[in-house]
Amino acid sequence: MEPEAPVLVIVLGPTAVGKSRVAVDLALRFGGEVISGDSIQVYRGFDIGTDKTGPEARRGVPHHLIDIVGPEIQYTAADFVRDALDAARGIASRGRLPIVAGGTGLYIKALVDGLFPGPGRDPAVRAALEAEAAEKGLDTLFRRLEAIDPDYAKKVRSRDRVRIVRALEVHITTGRPISEHFRETRSPVIGRTVVLLGLKLERETLCRRIDERVERMFARSLVDEVRGLLERGVPETAPPFKALGYSHVLRHIRGEIGLEEAVALTQTDTRQYAKRQMTWFRKMTGVVWFSPDDGPALEQCLQMRLQ
Repeated sequence: MEPEAPVLVIVLGPTAVGKSRVAVDLALRFGGEVISGDSIQVYRGFDIGTDKTGPEARRGVPHHLIDIVGPEIQYTAADFVRDALDAARGIASRGRLPIVAGGTGLYIKALVDGLFPGPGRDPAVRAALEAEAAEKGLDTLFRRLEAIDPDYAKKVRSRDRVRIVRALEVHITTGRPISEHFRETRSPVIGRTVVLLGLKLERETLCRRIDERVERMFARSLVDEVRGLLERGVPETAPPFKALGYSHVLRHIRGEIGLEEAVALTQTDTRQYAKRQMTWFRKMTGVVWFSPDDGPALEQCLQMRLQ
Protein backbone atom coordinates (compact mmCIF):
# COMPACT_ATOMS: atom_id res chain seq x y z
CA MET A 1 0.00 0.00 0.00
CA GLU A 2 1.29 3.45 -0.91
CA PRO A 3 0.69 5.79 2.02
CA GLU A 4 1.12 8.86 -0.22
CA ALA A 5 -2.32 8.41 -1.80
CA PRO A 6 -4.48 5.88 0.08
CA VAL A 7 -7.74 7.20 -1.38
CA LEU A 8 -8.49 7.98 -5.01
CA VAL A 9 -11.87 9.27 -6.18
CA ILE A 10 -12.80 8.87 -9.84
CA VAL A 11 -15.76 10.72 -11.33
CA LEU A 12 -16.59 9.10 -14.66
CA GLY A 13 -19.31 9.26 -17.27
CA PRO A 14 -20.07 10.32 -20.84
CA THR A 15 -19.10 13.62 -22.39
CA ALA A 16 -21.25 16.65 -21.43
CA VAL A 17 -22.78 14.86 -18.42
CA GLY A 18 -21.20 17.30 -15.95
CA LYS A 19 -18.11 15.50 -14.61
CA SER A 20 -15.99 18.63 -14.25
CA ARG A 21 -18.64 20.50 -12.26
CA VAL A 22 -19.29 17.56 -9.96
CA ALA A 23 -15.55 17.03 -9.41
CA VAL A 24 -15.14 20.67 -8.40
CA ASP A 25 -18.19 20.47 -6.10
CA LEU A 26 -16.73 17.42 -4.35
CA ALA A 27 -13.28 18.99 -4.17
CA LEU A 28 -14.72 22.06 -2.44
CA ARG A 29 -16.73 19.90 -0.05
CA PHE A 30 -13.97 17.44 0.86
CA GLY A 31 -10.80 19.47 0.43
CA GLY A 32 -9.68 17.96 -2.85
CA GLU A 33 -7.85 18.73 -6.07
CA VAL A 34 -8.91 17.61 -9.55
CA ILE A 35 -6.91 15.46 -11.97
CA SER A 36 -8.18 15.61 -15.54
CA GLY A 37 -8.77 12.21 -17.13
CA ASP A 38 -9.34 13.60 -20.61
CA SER A 39 -7.01 12.48 -23.40
CA ILE A 40 -7.18 15.80 -25.30
CA GLN A 41 -7.18 18.35 -22.47
CA VAL A 42 -3.53 17.50 -21.90
CA TYR A 43 -2.67 19.41 -25.09
CA ARG A 44 -1.78 23.08 -24.95
CA GLY A 45 -3.79 25.31 -27.27
CA PHE A 46 -6.72 22.93 -27.72
CA ASP A 47 -9.16 24.69 -25.42
CA ILE A 48 -12.56 25.35 -26.94
CA GLY A 49 -13.01 21.99 -28.65
CA THR A 50 -12.11 20.13 -25.46
CA ASP A 51 -14.33 22.35 -23.30
CA LYS A 52 -11.51 22.85 -20.82
CA THR A 53 -12.54 23.98 -17.38
CA GLY A 54 -11.61 27.65 -17.20
CA PRO A 55 -10.44 29.56 -14.11
CA GLU A 56 -13.95 30.70 -13.20
CA ALA A 57 -15.43 27.20 -13.36
CA ARG A 58 -12.53 25.80 -11.32
CA ARG A 59 -13.62 28.02 -8.41
CA GLY A 60 -10.16 28.04 -6.90
CA VAL A 61 -9.71 24.27 -6.97
CA PRO A 62 -6.27 23.25 -8.33
CA HIS A 63 -6.45 21.18 -11.53
CA HIS A 64 -3.80 18.82 -12.85
CA LEU A 65 -2.92 17.21 -16.23
CA ILE A 66 -4.34 20.08 -18.26
CA ASP A 67 -2.07 21.84 -20.81
CA ILE A 68 0.94 19.66 -20.00
CA VAL A 69 2.19 18.65 -23.48
CA GLY A 70 2.52 20.18 -26.92
CA PRO A 71 0.28 19.03 -29.76
CA GLU A 72 3.12 17.21 -31.49
CA ILE A 73 3.32 14.63 -28.66
CA GLN A 74 1.45 11.32 -28.78
CA TYR A 75 0.22 11.17 -25.19
CA THR A 76 -0.66 7.60 -24.20
CA ALA A 77 -2.63 5.76 -21.55
CA ALA A 78 0.66 4.71 -19.97
CA ASP A 79 1.70 8.38 -19.77
CA PHE A 80 -1.62 9.20 -18.13
CA VAL A 81 -1.34 6.46 -15.49
CA ARG A 82 2.18 7.61 -14.57
CA ASP A 83 1.24 11.30 -14.43
CA ALA A 84 -2.08 10.76 -12.66
CA LEU A 85 -0.46 8.67 -9.93
CA ASP A 86 2.30 11.26 -9.52
CA ALA A 87 -0.33 13.98 -9.19
CA ALA A 88 -2.36 11.91 -6.73
CA ARG A 89 0.69 11.38 -4.51
CA GLY A 90 1.44 15.09 -4.54
CA ILE A 91 -2.15 15.98 -3.68
CA ALA A 92 -2.28 13.45 -0.83
CA SER A 93 1.06 14.69 0.53
CA ARG A 94 -0.63 18.06 1.03
CA GLY A 95 -3.38 16.38 3.03
CA ARG A 96 -5.91 16.79 0.24
CA LEU A 97 -8.13 14.38 -1.69
CA PRO A 98 -7.22 13.45 -5.30
CA ILE A 99 -10.29 13.43 -7.55
CA VAL A 100 -9.98 12.23 -11.15
CA ALA A 101 -12.60 13.62 -13.55
CA GLY A 102 -12.50 11.44 -16.61
CA GLY A 103 -14.36 10.46 -19.71
CA THR A 104 -11.60 8.70 -21.64
CA GLY A 105 -12.51 5.10 -20.94
CA LEU A 106 -9.12 3.64 -21.80
CA TYR A 107 -7.39 6.03 -19.40
CA ILE A 108 -9.74 5.23 -16.52
CA LYS A 109 -9.54 1.49 -17.13
CA ALA A 110 -5.74 1.64 -17.31
CA LEU A 111 -5.65 3.54 -14.03
CA VAL A 112 -8.00 1.15 -12.23
CA ASP A 113 -7.14 -2.21 -13.79
CA GLY A 114 -3.66 -1.73 -15.19
CA LEU A 115 -2.21 -1.89 -18.67
CA PHE A 116 -1.93 -5.04 -20.75
CA PRO A 117 1.65 -6.26 -20.17
CA GLY A 118 1.99 -8.06 -23.51
CA PRO A 119 3.84 -6.89 -26.61
CA GLY A 120 2.94 -4.06 -28.92
CA ARG A 121 1.73 -4.55 -32.45
CA ASP A 122 3.87 -6.38 -35.00
CA PRO A 123 2.81 -5.07 -38.44
CA ALA A 124 4.41 -7.94 -40.37
CA VAL A 125 2.82 -10.67 -38.27
CA ARG A 126 -0.54 -8.91 -38.31
CA ALA A 127 -0.42 -8.48 -42.09
CA ALA A 128 0.33 -12.19 -42.54
CA LEU A 129 -2.59 -13.16 -40.32
CA GLU A 130 -4.95 -10.81 -42.14
CA ALA A 131 -3.83 -12.27 -45.47
CA GLU A 132 -4.45 -15.78 -44.20
CA ALA A 133 -7.91 -14.81 -42.98
CA ALA A 134 -8.70 -13.34 -46.39
CA GLU A 135 -7.46 -16.45 -48.20
CA LYS A 136 -8.65 -19.28 -45.94
CA GLY A 137 -11.39 -17.62 -43.91
CA LEU A 138 -11.57 -16.31 -40.35
CA ASP A 139 -12.77 -19.73 -39.14
CA THR A 140 -9.29 -21.09 -39.80
CA LEU A 141 -7.76 -18.53 -37.46
CA PHE A 142 -10.42 -19.08 -34.84
CA ARG A 143 -9.82 -22.85 -34.79
CA ARG A 144 -6.11 -22.17 -34.29
CA LEU A 145 -6.96 -19.87 -31.39
CA GLU A 146 -9.13 -22.60 -29.84
CA ALA A 147 -6.18 -24.98 -30.04
CA ILE A 148 -3.55 -22.69 -28.50
CA ASP A 149 -5.69 -20.71 -26.04
CA PRO A 150 -9.07 -22.35 -25.35
CA ASP A 151 -9.71 -20.06 -22.35
CA TYR A 152 -9.52 -16.91 -24.44
CA ALA A 153 -11.35 -18.49 -27.37
CA LYS A 154 -14.37 -18.96 -25.09
CA LYS A 155 -14.43 -15.21 -24.38
CA VAL A 156 -14.45 -13.97 -27.98
CA ARG A 157 -16.95 -14.44 -30.76
CA SER A 158 -15.89 -16.61 -33.68
CA ARG A 159 -16.42 -13.60 -35.98
CA ASP A 160 -14.47 -11.13 -33.84
CA ARG A 161 -11.69 -10.57 -36.35
CA VAL A 162 -9.83 -7.91 -34.37
CA ARG A 163 -9.47 -9.93 -31.16
CA ILE A 164 -8.74 -13.22 -32.93
CA VAL A 165 -5.94 -11.67 -34.98
CA ARG A 166 -4.53 -9.87 -31.93
CA ALA A 167 -4.53 -13.05 -29.84
CA LEU A 168 -2.68 -15.00 -32.52
CA GLU A 169 -0.28 -12.10 -33.03
CA VAL A 170 0.60 -12.11 -29.31
CA HIS A 171 1.10 -15.89 -29.33
CA ILE A 172 3.35 -15.76 -32.38
CA THR A 173 5.51 -12.92 -31.05
CA THR A 174 5.83 -14.19 -27.45
CA GLY A 175 5.19 -17.93 -27.63
CA ARG A 176 2.58 -17.56 -24.89
CA PRO A 177 -1.24 -17.37 -25.00
CA ILE A 178 -2.78 -13.95 -24.62
CA SER A 179 -4.79 -15.18 -21.61
CA GLU A 180 -1.51 -15.64 -19.72
CA HIS A 181 -0.55 -12.05 -20.42
CA PHE A 182 -3.93 -10.84 -19.19
CA ARG A 183 -3.48 -12.77 -15.95
CA GLU A 184 -0.26 -10.86 -15.37
CA THR A 185 -1.98 -7.49 -15.62
CA ARG A 186 -1.68 -5.68 -12.30
CA SER A 187 -3.71 -2.72 -11.10
CA PRO A 188 -1.52 0.30 -10.31
CA VAL A 189 -3.91 1.30 -7.51
CA ILE A 190 -3.82 -1.93 -5.49
CA GLY A 191 -3.85 -1.01 -1.80
CA ARG A 192 -5.72 2.22 -2.32
CA THR A 193 -9.36 2.87 -1.62
CA VAL A 194 -10.74 3.68 -5.07
CA VAL A 195 -14.16 5.31 -5.15
CA LEU A 196 -15.86 5.12 -8.56
CA LEU A 197 -18.68 7.64 -8.93
CA GLY A 198 -20.54 7.33 -12.23
CA LEU A 199 -22.69 10.09 -13.69
CA LYS A 200 -25.53 9.40 -16.09
CA LEU A 201 -28.57 11.10 -17.58
CA GLU A 202 -31.55 10.04 -19.63
CA ARG A 203 -30.46 9.60 -23.22
CA GLU A 204 -32.67 12.42 -24.49
CA THR A 205 -31.37 14.85 -21.88
CA LEU A 206 -27.74 13.95 -22.54
CA CYS A 207 -28.16 14.34 -26.29
CA ARG A 208 -29.68 17.77 -25.80
CA ARG A 209 -26.76 18.81 -23.59
CA ILE A 210 -24.30 17.50 -26.17
CA ASP A 211 -25.94 19.42 -28.99
CA GLU A 212 -26.03 22.61 -26.94
CA ARG A 213 -22.40 22.26 -25.91
CA VAL A 214 -21.25 21.77 -29.49
CA GLU A 215 -23.21 24.86 -30.53
CA ARG A 216 -21.51 26.82 -27.73
CA MET A 217 -18.08 25.65 -28.88
CA PHE A 218 -18.65 26.91 -32.40
CA ALA A 219 -20.17 30.14 -31.07
CA ARG A 220 -17.00 30.64 -29.01
CA SER A 221 -15.01 30.59 -32.27
CA LEU A 222 -13.79 27.00 -32.41
CA VAL A 223 -13.01 27.62 -36.07
CA ASP A 224 -10.78 30.58 -35.16
CA GLU A 225 -9.01 28.45 -32.56
CA VAL A 226 -8.17 25.86 -35.21
CA ARG A 227 -7.05 28.53 -37.70
CA GLY A 228 -4.77 29.98 -35.03
CA LEU A 229 -3.25 26.58 -34.28
CA LEU A 230 -2.55 26.00 -37.97
CA GLU A 231 -1.02 29.47 -38.33
CA ARG A 232 1.31 28.70 -35.41
CA GLY A 233 2.59 25.68 -37.30
CA VAL A 234 0.62 22.86 -35.70
CA PRO A 235 0.27 20.29 -38.51
CA GLU A 236 -3.11 18.80 -39.39
CA THR A 237 -1.60 15.41 -38.53
CA ALA A 238 -1.07 16.38 -34.86
CA PRO A 239 -2.74 13.85 -32.52
CA PRO A 240 -5.28 16.23 -30.93
CA PHE A 241 -6.64 17.21 -34.36
CA LYS A 242 -8.14 13.71 -34.54
CA ALA A 243 -10.41 14.56 -31.60
CA LEU A 244 -14.15 15.19 -31.78
CA GLY A 245 -14.97 18.47 -33.49
CA TYR A 246 -11.47 19.34 -34.62
CA SER A 247 -11.47 16.94 -37.56
CA HIS A 248 -14.67 18.46 -38.96
CA VAL A 249 -13.41 21.99 -38.42
CA LEU A 250 -10.34 21.10 -40.46
CA ARG A 251 -12.60 19.86 -43.24
CA HIS A 252 -14.55 23.12 -43.07
CA ILE A 253 -11.38 25.19 -43.28
CA ARG A 254 -10.26 23.17 -46.31
CA GLY A 255 -13.59 24.04 -47.95
CA GLU A 256 -14.86 20.45 -47.99
CA ILE A 257 -17.97 21.14 -45.88
CA GLY A 258 -19.96 24.16 -44.74
CA LEU A 259 -20.07 25.45 -41.18
CA GLU A 260 -23.56 24.11 -40.48
CA GLU A 261 -22.51 20.65 -41.64
CA ALA A 262 -19.41 20.78 -39.45
CA VAL A 263 -21.61 21.57 -36.45
CA ALA A 264 -24.12 18.82 -37.27
CA LEU A 265 -21.42 16.20 -37.86
CA THR A 266 -19.70 17.10 -34.61
CA GLN A 267 -22.98 16.74 -32.75
CA THR A 268 -23.64 13.35 -34.32
CA ASP A 269 -20.14 12.08 -33.62
CA THR A 270 -20.27 13.30 -30.03
CA ARG A 271 -23.62 11.60 -29.36
CA GLN A 272 -22.23 8.35 -30.75
CA TYR A 273 -19.09 8.74 -28.67
CA ALA A 274 -21.17 9.26 -25.52
CA LYS A 275 -23.01 6.02 -26.26
CA ARG A 276 -19.72 4.14 -26.60
CA GLN A 277 -18.48 5.69 -23.35
CA MET A 278 -21.50 4.43 -21.44
CA THR A 279 -21.09 0.95 -22.93
CA TRP A 280 -17.48 0.98 -21.75
CA PHE A 281 -18.19 2.31 -18.26
CA ARG A 282 -21.11 -0.04 -17.62
CA LYS A 283 -18.68 -2.95 -17.95
CA MET A 284 -16.59 -1.61 -15.08
CA THR A 285 -17.22 -3.14 -11.67
CA GLY A 286 -17.70 -1.14 -8.50
CA VAL A 287 -19.20 1.98 -10.09
CA VAL A 288 -22.00 3.66 -8.11
CA TRP A 289 -24.24 5.66 -10.46
CA PHE A 290 -25.84 9.04 -9.80
CA SER A 291 -27.49 11.91 -11.58
CA PRO A 292 -24.97 14.76 -11.89
CA ASP A 293 -27.61 17.00 -10.31
CA ASP A 294 -27.95 14.88 -7.17
CA GLY A 295 -25.20 16.54 -5.15
CA PRO A 296 -26.41 15.41 -1.69
CA ALA A 297 -26.42 11.74 -2.70
CA LEU A 298 -22.96 12.02 -4.23
CA GLU A 299 -21.60 13.70 -1.11
CA GLN A 300 -23.22 11.15 1.18
CA CYS A 301 -21.77 8.24 -0.79
CA LEU A 302 -18.28 9.72 -0.76
CA GLN A 303 -18.51 10.62 2.93
CA MET A 304 -19.35 7.01 3.77
CA ARG A 305 -16.43 5.67 1.70
CA LEU A 306 -13.99 8.06 3.36
CA GLN A 307 -14.89 7.02 6.90
